[in-house]
Amino acid sequence: MRIDRDGRWYYHGSPIDRKELVCLFAQTLRRAGDGSYWLVTPAEAGRIVVEDAPFVAVEAFLGGEGRKRTVSLRTNIDEIITVNAEHPLYVVMDAATGEPAPYVQLDAGLIARLSRSVYYELVNAGGEEAVAGKRQYGVWSCGQFFCLGSLDEAT
Repeated sequence: MRIDRDGRWYYHGSPIDRKELVCLFAQTLRRAGDGSYWLVTPAEAGRIVVEDAPFVAVEAFLGGEGRKRTVSLRTNIDEIITVNAEHPLYVVMDAATGEPAPYVQLDAGLIARLSRSVYYELVNAGGEEAVAGKRQYGVWSCGQFFCLGSLDEAT
């Protein structure tokens, strides 16, 4: 089995088009300490190839304003995650291209990559903050600031 960069699941090269089946498999997905992904049932375990992140955040829900804002995200398997200390939002910059790759931490060591539209929605709702003496751009959720990018590196 394989999950591509867009969060699409495949079995023997064929896409799994039934969302209910993907959601069922997703309930058994686990991440090992070495970063590998496994489908684990009481009867057996099988390794699964994940190209980037097993899930994609496809919708954002923003409540409140400024430091009192709450950001929740819906994944492609309809899981709702509120961005907070247990489910942080973070961005990894591609060293070669400089492109941002935004993620949110889920439970059990799993992650979801934010779709481009969700990332831009958060950028649009974000603001500037000084963090450790550096100018950062990001969003507040549940009383915590989550950096989407450094303004100091851009200048």
